[in-house]
Amino acid sequence: MRPQTPTAIYQLKVTLIGSRPPIWRRILVADTITLGKLHTVMQAVMGWFDEHLHQFVLGRELYGVPDKEEKNFFFGMSVKDENKEILSSLLRQEKDSLTYEYDFGDGWQHKVTLEKILPFDSAITLPCCIKGKGACPPEDCGGIWGYMDLVEVMSDKLHPDYADRAEWLADSFGITDFNPALFDLETVNSRLRRAYK
Repeated sequence: MRPQTPTAIYQLKVTLIGSRPPIWRRILVADTITLGKLHTVMQAVMGWFDEHLHQFVLGRELYGVPDKEEKNFFFGMSVKDENKEILSSLLRQEKDSLTYEYDFGDGWQHKVTLEKILPFDSAITLPCCIKGKGACPPEDCGGIWGYMDLVEVMSDKLHPDYADRAEWLADSFGITDFNPALFDLETVNSRLRRAYK
């Protein structure tokens, strides 16, 4: 598929479904971005490590990395190649949305909403994150419910599981000062620039 010339900038809001308080990112991408490239953007701005399977869901359609042998992806359902799907062909008007699912075991689901369609401006470096809230949950912490439990445990140093969880965070992720509210825009965009080439 030949790269297409962008005609607009899509302002997307990505919200981690079930997170309380909400964990979200606001990003700008070209309208011609493929879902495969959007996956890279999602991993970088949310803070995931791309260690698990993923898919995009719109209605009854699945988009991801098709199984080359089986031509299916999940529970025998056919999947369309994310690298051949342009975002603007799926999200056509403001308030349209799709779901991005990462790690089928933990089941991290993100609602991706097209907030605004802006005129294309070549002076804006795309993709970029312009705002956000909340830290990304650690990988393999048991999905949204496991994460909420982790937040509760780590907020109380007297909790019987505190020491074990603190050790796991330090050994697995190098996190020694767990802060679920942490969001640093500069760090997110730096990670995005490294990932998206």
